[in-house]
Amino acid sequence: MSRRPLPFNGKLDRPVVLVGLMGAGKSTVGRRLARRLGLPFVDSDSEIEDAAGLTAGEVFKRFGERDFRDGERRVVARLANGPVRVIATGGGAFVNDGTRALLNEKCITVWLDAPVELLTERTARRPETRPMLTDADRAETLARLNAERRPAYAEAHIRVTSEAGAHHQVVERIVAAIDRHLEEKS
Repeated sequence: MSRRPLPFNGKLDRPVVLVGLMGAGKSTVGRRLARRLGLPFVDSDSEIEDAAGLTAGEVFKRFGERDFRDGERRVVARLANGPVRVIATGGGAFVNDGTRALLNEKCITVWLDAPVELLTERTARRPETRPMLTDADRAETLARLNAERRPAYAEAHIRVTSEAGAHHQVVERIVAAIDRHLEEKS
């Protein structure tokens, strides 16, 4: 596959942040998007793990969702104030009003929106990394989270559908959407 040049070459002056439910492809697509843009990639869950010395799931289970979200909020704020790069956030990060406002101010936010059926399939692959799904019906929990979080995710600058199939297509849709977003802002 030949790579087309970036339409906004030189105009990207802020991090690109991927938001959405678990299983939407934020980490996988994020890594590919970073390569496509020639930028570093960072996953906020990995940053939490590095800071805590535990997996994100262990932090969540040991300290509870409230403490996990507090740490997540601080990590995401630090990343948002950093250099231009691609950042994948945890599924709940953008739901926090303060975090969402900060990310929308400092970054280009991209909502990876995927159907619940696909999220259910994808999250079954590594269930140990999904603490909110370990003791619950996955499809039911994802449907509930989707209904609760959609209004927050809809505040992202860009919405791109994440579907089954080739990730490079999602990456190219994001690149085109970023170009449109930057053109509208200039």
